[in-house]
Amino acid sequence: MQPLRSWQAARFTARRSALWLALCACLVALLGAATLPARAAGAVEVRFVDLQRYADIGWRTLDRERNLELLRAHFQGLAARLPDGQRLAIEVLDVDLAGEEVPGDRLDPVRVLRGRADWPRMRLRWQLSGPGAAVRSGDEWLADLTYLDRLAPAGSASEALPYDLRMVDDWFQARIVLGQPPR
Repeated sequence: MQPLRSWQAARFTARRSALWLALCACLVALLGAATLPARAAGAVEVRFVDLQRYADIGWRTLDRERNLELLRAHFQGLAARLPDGQRLAIEVLDVDLAGEEVPGDRLDPVRVLRGRADWPRMRLRWQLSGPGAAVRSGDEWLADLTYLDRLAPAGSASEALPYDLRMVDDWFQARIVLGQPPR
């Protein structure tokens, strides 16, 4: 076996040090998370109303079911950002996903985003309630007319409905977390 050259030894040592630091950082993060008290969260209840009247939730039954489940899971994931004991009830009254579906290969539809009049839209009726919290509610349209002019959401290359979910996040932050009135 040949002895390592000085540059090879330096590279090996640097690589080993970087791995050691990464391992230590992971251990510190895990130990820190384990010692924190569990944070209770609120609850989100989602109901899809009159599905057959939705403007665009997907062509095929499989796409519609997948998109509705993605939206439901995303809304319910927002519960972690609600204070303990608060409850957000959401009725989704209409959905028009970003882009439009056009026939693709083997009749599998492809969603095309053009940035024209194909922005994501959603109509929600919602009510926020909880102990010690003033009840707030609303019936409003969410829309992101400039959805393609903003930077793509993080991880959007592998995520379905990235622009629609970002629009929901923007609404939740403004209306529920910050309590801003509709524009």
